[in-house]
Formats: sequence, structure tokens, C-alpha cells
Amino acid sequence: MSTESTPVPKGSPSRPEILTGSGAILRSLELLGITDVFGLPGGAIMPFYDELMSSKGIRHILVRHEQGAGHAAEGYASSSNRVGVAIATSGPGATNLVTAIADAHMDSVPLIAITGQVFSTSMGTDAFQEVDIVGITMPITKHSFLVTRPEDIPATIAAAYHIATTGRPGPVLVDVTKDCQQNSAPFVWPPKVDLPGYRPVTKAHGKQIQAAAQLLAEAKRPVFYVGGGVIRAQASPELLELAELVGAPVVTTLMARGAFPDSNRLNLGMPGMHGTVPAVLAIQESDLLISLGARFDDRVTGKPSEFAPHAKVIHVDIDPAEISKIRLADVPIVGDAKDVIADLTVAFRDALTSTTPDLTEWWVRLDSLRAQFPLGYDEPDDGLLSPQYVIERIGQITGPEAVYAAGVGQHQMWAAQFIKYERPNAWLNSGGAGTMGYGLPAAMGAKVAEPDRTVWAIDGDGCFQMTNQELATCTINRIPIKVAIINNSSLGMVRQWQTLFYDGRHSFTDLNTGHDTVMIPDFVKMADAYGALGIRVTKKEDVDAAIRLANETNDRPVVIDFIVSRDSMVWPMVPQGVGNSSVQYAREHAPEWEEE
Repeated sequence: MSTESTPVPKGSPSRPEILTGSGAILRSLELLGITDVFGLPGGAIMPFYDELMSSKGIRHILVRHEQGAGHAAEGYASSSNRVGVAIATSGPGATNLVTAIADAHMDSVPLIAITGQVFSTSMGTDAFQEVDIVGITMPITKHSFLVTRPEDIPATIAAAYHIATTGRPGPVLVDVTKDCQQNSAPFVWPPKVDLPGYRPVTKAHGKQIQAAAQLLAEAKRPVFYVGGGVIRAQASPELLELAELVGAPVVTTLMARGAFPDSNRLNLGMPGMHGTVPAVLAIQESDLLISLGARFDDRVTGKPSEFAPHAKVIHVDIDPAEISKIRLADVPIVGDAKDVIADLTVAFRDALTSTTPDLTEWWVRLDSLRAQFPLGYDEPDDGLLSPQYVIERIGQITGPEAVYAAGVGQHQMWAAQFIKYERPNAWLNSGGAGTMGYGLPAAMGAKVAEPDRTVWAIDGDGCFQMTNQELATCTINRIPIKVAIINNSSLGMVRQWQTLFYDGRHSFTDLNTGHDTVMIPDFVKMADAYGALGIRVTKKEDVDAAIRLANETNDRPVVIDFIVSRDSMVWPMVPQGVGNSSVQYAREHAPEWEEE
């Protein structure tokens, strides 16, 4: 991602306009092309909110909780390749943003968080709602700024935007004292942005590209291991060209679903703990891993010492800290995935002697795995809905042009498995942090960014209750998202692990939201109270009609309470701490496992 040139405001270098710090924040955001922000006012940020009220170019979405603002900004950014902006006051307002900031940091989401701070003269005195949010967020941001002088605002906001959107994208915090917001200074734009030491490398070294191309030309069992960095780099067209040229299989991580079309014959699906068997075993049996924008996360590798034991590794990443962090790279390449893949395509063509390497034998093995281990599920024997069926039908009826945002847990994995993704930015989820409550506000942000797309939040009954207050935000602001609650009346993923690894002792995972006649809360009544359309589905024959009604309803949000079996599990599965070769496809294998 890169910054764009911005117009110069009224005034001149010799006689610049005098603005308050608050006015400078607003003007800077406008000049950077920001059109939508999410936030909640409070005492320390009140001067800026007073200024924001007069803006004709920026739409402010008033959330009901600051965490919702942060996740909405994430969804906005992740669905549109633009920067998301979240605003909060000092103290608890700022700390309520921390979860979303950490989430954006883990998943490389370009986010600017603007927080109010107490008067600079009161800092360090434990003043009312004083919190050192710069110190708190330092480990989970690309950078955290504290601004105490209004003349520093333009350069700081411009720097925040530049840092958030270049190199490896991520969150940047700008904490502004109240007196800085109130005081005035000349507004100078464009400002001089001086960032010593911040020089992201985007163009890879030519010799490394040549070495990678040579390995690729010689490989007999290559696999493209594609991570979310390909989506952030907007490199999907380049990836498609390279993969088709090589003819090698592609696996897309949880964060990379949609980076490569699911319908493409080369796509083996998702690797990792709940990946497809062909994807998992292809990596295990490969002789060359071409890792593109992936960070060898533990949910993908399983036991690192047993991950892809026979493979050489080409590791491409914009962040040099990720190279060889988990797995030693035979060919390390630091650079922007879009540029690197394009260069690698050219170099691979040059490395070919006469014909493309013959991968026929490799594909015979992979196709046999596809035939032997198709992705599927069993119908529940308790008479309740199959969650996999519900999610599969949402994807089939709504189609690939929609945006699907998920919470975290079983429903997240089923949404990654059973919805077919044909384009980048169609799948939004909390991958690294695993944040329950992400789904609904992220969907809200995505709908603001992409108003012409249908946007679904696929949520669990546990996740939904963490941020469902943002339904009010959606109703009032006419943001007609669709919410599918996959209601198994429990914390499903924790319950699955308790079943498999704790002898079925389901300790404090029952939520009483939809089974045994107990519905606390009643989600349909809750939807009605929030001004949304509430629907409950308990029979398979009613699933399609409910989904179609939701897709046709665009004057308000829709909430569908799907009552599903609590005994449904996510398969395949590689337990935590074991090698990926131990992947099992069905529940009957579970007793063989011992969690480490």
C-alpha cells in the first residue's frame, strides 16, 4: 500500500492558515483522503469531536463500544485496501481500543487509532481518565505517537498514515492531549515527514530472485504456501500468473482465503490445524515450499520440527523479522509480494531450459489425496441443523462477490472451509489474535467501505454476545448487514477440545442460548429490540428461504438465529503440538491423540 499525493489547502507557506489542533487533525485526515471514521466521544477528545461536527467530507459512525470502533475500522480496511480510522477518548475509551489494535497488529491491518489524552500539564498525576496509552500500545503498534503541540499535528497524522499503509501494514496510535487540541498554530501541508530508520524494503535483491527461480525450476514436488501478505500487497493477479505458469499446487492460509480462487484446479485449500488433508499432506511431502507473505504460524506448522521435513524453503516477506523466525529459509527474500512475485515470474521463465518441469507424478499423488479425503461433514443425529450445511448454503446462495466476516471458533473454521472464495478481501476474520466479537463490527465496517456488496457476519452465539450492541449502530446508520448466528448454545471450539482432550468434561462452556427450550437471550427478540429483522431457523427446509429473505432485506440489519447441533465438530484436525502428518479426518481417530 502507498500514500497518494494530496491537495494543498488554502493558505501559503508564507502565510499558512491558523487552526486549532483539533482543526489540524480534521484537515489532515481530509487531505489524506479519509472519508469514514468510527468512534465514541468523551471528555479528552471532545474538542476534536466539536470540530468533526462541521466536516462535510468525513462521515462519522457513532459506535456503542470502542472495541466495536476498532473492529469496524479493521473490517473497513480489510475489505477495501484503505486505511481504517478509530477514535476514542482517554482512559477506558483508549483501553477499550486495545483489543482491536492488537488484532490489527497480528493480522497486518492498516489502522490509525486517534485517542484523546488529559491536559499535558496533568499528565503523570493520575488525573481523571489518565492512562499511558502510548506505553500500553507500544508492543502492539507499528508506532505510537504522543502529540502535545498543535504545530506537530500535520506531520504526525501524515506520518501515521505513511507508517500504517507502507511496508507491512499495521496499526498506528496517535494520542493527542486536550490542550493540544484546543491550542492553535499555523497549519502547514504537505508537512515534512522525517522518520529516521523507517525504510521498508519493497524491491527484492536480484540474486535472491534468481536463486529462487532456479530452485523452482528444479523442484519435483513444489507447493505455493500463500499467506495474508499476498492480499495486503494486492498481489493476487501476479500470484495467479506465476502459479499457472509453474503448474504447482497452491495452499491458502486462513488469512489468505480468496488470495487464489478456490475454483482454480491448482488450489488444494487451506493448510494447518483445520486445513484440508490434501493441503496439509502436500506441504508435508513437498520438496520445495514457496512461502509468499506467510509467517509459519503455529496453527499452520503444528510441531515446527516436523513441518515439511523434506522441503527447501523460499521465504518471501515484506517484514525482515519474519524471515527464518520459525523455519530457516534456504532463499530469504525481503520485499513486497506484488513486486517479488512479478520478478520471480520473469526469472522462472528465464530459468526454464525448454519445457515447464514435469509435475505429472506430483499431481497424481495430490489428486489421489483429493479423491480420498474430500472436505465433508456428517449430518447430526440429534435432529438439529448441521452448521456446515447452513454456512455452505449462505455462501452458495449469496455468491463470491459478497463479503463474509466471521467471529472466532468453530463457525470461523467452517466459514473458511465451506464458503468458496474467488477474490481477495471477501473473507474477513481475526486470524492471529483470535478475537471473539470481531465478526459483527467488522462486517459493519466492511459494509460502510463497500456499500454495494452484500455483507454477512457469520457469528457464534458466544461471539455475538460480545459486540452485538453494534446492531444499534447498524440500524441507526442504515448499515444493512446480515448476521448468521450459528447457535450451538455453547462455546463450541472450547467444548470440542473438552470432548477430545478432557474426557468430555464440559467445564463452563454451556451458554443456554438455544437448546433445551432455554434461550437467554432470545436473539430474535433482541434483533427486534435493536430495530433489525429477527428470524429463527430450526429446520433444514427453512434454511434457504431465510438466507434469501436476508439477502433481499436492505432497509435494516437482519439476524438469523440458526439452531445447530452442539456435537458438530471441525474436521480435519491436527491437535496442538503434534506434527501435521498426524492429521486426522474423522472423530473416530481422536483417541489416538494426546495433546502436548
